[in-house]
Amino acid sequence: MRSEIYNILDKSGIGYISMEHHPIMTMEEGTAIAKRLGVASCKNLFLVNKQKEYFLLLLPGHKKLSVKELAKQIGSSHLSFASSEELEEFLSTSPGAVSVLGLIYDRGNKVKLLIDKEIMQTDYIGCHPCENTCSLKLKTKDIVETLLPAIGHTDFKEVQID
Repeated sequence: MRSEIYNILDKSGIGYISMEHHPIMTMEEGTAIAKRLGVASCKNLFLVNKQKEYFLLLLPGHKKLSVKELAKQIGSSHLSFASSEELEEFLSTSPGAVSVLGLIYDRGNKVKLLIDKEIMQTDYIGCHPCENTCSLKLKTKDIVETLLPAIGHTDFKEVQID
């Protein structure tokens, strides 16, 4: 899986720095890895509503999510965390390894991407190649302007999580 992601990044002309590490199980560990990579800590949350609409939310690690407020912001019914089975089905990954790079495997465009405005303003983003034993440093601009169009995910929404 990781080699497939690297191939797509390479074919798209997207540069990245890769760092191997022990499995990340907490936000504190993720924040430490983000510091070593020189990126802001980022949470990647896979959410679903009652209508079985799926959302991948990227937000800064320091922010607390109010799913009620987010649901109101995007005009959705109640949001909750999707199951690990749904995560595997749609993004080919598991809890603890959720990543914007998982959208590569969402060939049916079933998952809507939501990016917090603060993340959009960062130069670099850190994310897993769908495995939590490695983290990548990527330019945010490369993800939005190159990767997402290359994989057919140009329809994303900026949100403001307070």
